[in-house]
Amino acid sequence: MKEIFSKRLKSARVLASLSQDQLVEKMGNVVSKNAISKYEKGEMMADSTVLLALSKALNVKPDYFFRPFTVEIEKVEFRKKQRLSVKDVNAIKQTVTDFVERYIEVEQFLNIASTFVNPIKALVVSSIKEIDKAALQVRAEWKIGLNALPNVIDLLEDNEIKVIEVDAPDEFDGFSGWADGKIPIIVINKNYNVERKRLTALHELGHLILNLNDTISNKEKERFCFQFAGAMLIPEPTFKSEIGDIRSHFSIPELVAIKETYGISIQAIMARAKDLGVINESQFISFRKWISRNRTEEGLGSYKGMEQAFRFKQLIYRAAAEEVISLSKAANLSNQKLAEFRKEFVAL
Repeated sequence: MKEIFSKRLKSARVLASLSQDQLVEKMGNVVSKNAISKYEKGEMMADSTVLLALSKALNVKPDYFFRPFTVEIEKVEFRKKQRLSVKDVNAIKQTVTDFVERYIEVEQFLNIASTFVNPIKALVVSSIKEIDKAALQVRAEWKIGLNALPNVIDLLEDNEIKVIEVDAPDEFDGFSGWADGKIPIIVINKNYNVERKRLTALHELGHLILNLNDTISNKEKERFCFQFAGAMLIPEPTFKSEIGDIRSHFSIPELVAIKETYGISIQAIMARAKDLGVINESQFISFRKWISRNRTEEGLGSYKGMEQAFRFKQLIYRAAAEEVISLSKAANLSNQKLAEFRKEFVAL
């Protein structure tokens, strides 16, 4: 019990991005920094008064501190800008670990067995030219044809991949990994616009499922995964049907129309055109110079669809409605206060 408490306390503190000193201050100096240190080392156990103070300061339920650790996140492919601090990185990882634990717990309550099958496991990718082949094979295996993907997150969750949105700084793009070595997870920044969410989610899918040759460098892997994301959003046959085999010029309304139909940024569209040989390197460089004044593509249309991870909350509503779990437990799994959960939950 003491060992679980010590790990959970440190986990909650990291999750809250607090130092030991900051935690003591937020608790109103109920205990000293030395006491917090001893708790986290498993040398001392908190009494009920301190436990409630910790719970309030760290915004977790008291029983959080005694919940056994059940999930380990492995093989993490973390994409971020150098400005993202180590503290932020650790907080994001801890947020994800906590979320996946709750996700798996609600699935267990509902007797849902989650089994992921990599649709392109046998396909070894050795060159950039094979990326489009991989994307087409995924689309074929998942029976989604060649049309626009209405909702990328739904697609991934329907195929047993857990998608998690985190409230993170702009410097964080996303990451992918495996929970307990068998459950694929994709994490994206919930603050990004819808086109960037879609591209990032599929980029991380590439990290999860592409069987890349060992000789490929990390920089090339990023390029391969970026092209894979573009190929998933608008596959080669569709792209050339919409745009043509060779182009010398584009109109802005044409690019906006493609962006709004396929949910892919204009910058990714033009990168795709270069990769497929529709435009040459010189044309692409000219485009990059032009778009550099408007990287956010303000005024250049937007995808009208919505990208949000709903499955986890839907499972909690289902478990509560069928009385598999109590409303109190449902609120706990949702990481909400009971009154807040009651307000949004209506059973028929």
